Amino acid sequence: MIKPLLRITTLCLLLLAIAGAWLLGFVHQHLDRPVNLIEEKSIVWSVDNGSSLSRVTRQLYKDNVISHPRILSAYAKLSNRTSIQAGSYRIEATDSARTLLDKFNRGEVILHKVTFPEGWSFKQWLSHLAKIKQFSDIANRDPDQILAAAGLDLAHPEGWFFPDTYSYSATDSVSDILVQAHGQMQRILDRAWQAREADLPYKTAYEALIMASIIEKETGVTYERPEIAGVFVRRLQRGMRLQTDPTVIYGMGDAYKGNIRRKHLKQLTAYNTYRINGLPPTPIAMPSAAAIEAALHPLPGSSLYFVARGDGSHYFSDSFAEHQRAVRQYQIKQRAQNYQSAPSKKQQSQ
Repeated sequence: MIKPLLRITTLCLLLLAIAGAWLLGFVHQHLDRPVNLIEEKSIVWSVDNGSSLSRVTRQLYKDNVISHPRILSAYAKLSNRTSIQAGSYRIEATDSARTLLDKFNRGEVILHKVTFPEGWSFKQWLSHLAKIKQFSDIANRDPDQILAAAGLDLAHPEGWFFPDTYSYSATDSVSDILVQAHGQMQRILDRAWQAREADLPYKTAYEALIMASIIEKETGVTYERPEIAGVFVRRLQRGMRLQTDPTVIYGMGDAYKGNIRRKHLKQLTAYNTYRINGLPPTPIAMPSAAAIEAALHPLPGSSLYFVARGDGSHYFSDSFAEHQRAVRQYQIKQRAQNYQSAPSKKQQSQ
């Protein structure tokens, strides 16, 4: 009696093992079967914010990408891999349900890049972003609304975003990019401020940021940043006006049409450094890390003036008389507009 029962039990266990092996093979077969892309080599497929694993697998089935959504869902739950990150994914013809789950778990979304050159203004940043289809909705939005949406309490956003290349996915917003760029600028400025030279004419890191933005706009060749910084720092230390054209241009706003005339230099604005003492109230552009470093580590020397040579570099002078000669030389040689950065005779004597 025992032997027949043992044979039956053994047979049942064997059948269960066979069934289990078949089921396991069936599951793995469908998990590893290439996705259905027909003639396409790849497609872009999006996962919306807040999508659940079940919703994603159902949509993949509906779009005829996978054939057994329940198998993929069950496998994901059993292997504790139900995490799905939103974004756009590239599905290749060589992908399977299993590799798709891996991509969703790791968040291998398609990333795009946007670059903001050093020296751009906040207005230029927004204009650049608005040209990207994903962010085109900001074209008709007020800058204050854009900042509020990003949770950034900046009365004057100029200078507070670090110029760099940033990556974004299909589910990211302008807010995500601005928050990242603002945080980067805060970190870079703070580190540089902590390591600054002694006896600089800045009371706060923000004043250094203002100076860095001016240096950025005045610099034509990168190696001159510390030397230009040295000129401006010495002027501030001596009570001389900065008299730098980029601040005037910034203060003119949309009124600037490509040329600065004598009447513009006479207009009293908060940014006309030909008329005001010290620094303007805010930065005039987004400075690079190199410009911030130059503002906080200016090159020692005695020059107080510089004039553009016409090739991006400048001629630096110690005396006003030498500067006047350089201005005449390079103005005649280049037939350029009087692009100089020098105190007037009256200011020179102060």
